[in-house]
Amino acid sequence: MTETLSMYSLTAIYSAMAVYLFAFIAFTLDLAKRSAEGPAAAVVAGTHVGQMSRSGTTAILERVVAPPSTVQRRSSRFERVAFALTVLGWVLHVGGTVLRGVAAHRVPWANMFEFSLTASAIMVGVFIFVQLWQNLRFLGAFISGFSLIILGFGTVGFYVNVVPLPPALQSYWLVIHVFVATLGTAFFAIGAGLSMVQLIQTRREANKLNRFRFLDTMPNAEKLENLAYRVIVVAFVFWTFTLMAGAIWAEHAWGRYWGWDTKEVWTFIIWTIFAGYIHARATRGWRGSRSAYLAIIGFAAVMFNFTIVNLFFKGLHSYSGL
Repeated sequence: MTETLSMYSLTAIYSAMAVYLFAFIAFTLDLAKRSAEGPAAAVVAGTHVGQMSRSGTTAILERVVAPPSTVQRRSSRFERVAFALTVLGWVLHVGGTVLRGVAAHRVPWANMFEFSLTASAIMVGVFIFVQLWQNLRFLGAFISGFSLIILGFGTVGFYVNVVPLPPALQSYWLVIHVFVATLGTAFFAIGAGLSMVQLIQTRREANKLNRFRFLDTMPNAEKLENLAYRVIVVAFVFWTFTLMAGAIWAEHAWGRYWGWDTKEVWTFIIWTIFAGYIHARATRGWRGSRSAYLAIIGFAAVMFNFTIVNLFFKGLHSYSGL
């Protein structure tokens, strides 16, 4: 029964990867379409039908010269198809992850393979549901492509058969600590994506970048920075809880709250980077490109923690080969 469920799980994951690939292609085609159309395809935010009765020339000029912050673009067919595929891929992704957990009779994030499934599923899920707050579909190529890479490395490089948990992981803290950490990672990823677009948008607005006309259909650099800040603050709250929960779990498992284990140190380094990001932006006026670079550096530290530290550093948290 366990082997059968594991096989079904892999089938669902491979199917999700195929769907994510098509979603990535569709999101990329949408960006290409944005570049071809430029700002003429955008509609001034807040414009009503009655206001469009003024002269056609004036309306066209308003659409063309409106800055990115006041521009709202109608979603294209490529974008709608891409987002629908992302949702479909996520359903298959979650289904495969749940089947892995059912096969193992535990939560599916006890090793690198399972963590890659769960972390990428939560990241895509956060991206989907954050659309209820703000339209961030322009990050679709980044999210779908990044998830595809994580799943590819996870299934090819880290796959292991279902095995029992070691004593240290047989705790309800495994559910709480790791789940909250993956939530924080998902929000950090979205924040990093927004910061990357912000850096490119900043160069575009400074007339230092004549390519990438699709940026004219996106929010301006200031709004992207504010969106990234809000997302990263949410991630920071989750990460703070992760650090605290990890210390409590360490005391239960090993009899001490802190032991300078490599994983613990890097978790604290990440917390320090983003604490500095929030503090510097709020009190030191670190705005613009400097805050974006710091957000990207912080996310790079997160990925270093979940990949290099897990794979190559020995310690009590070395669980990649389970």
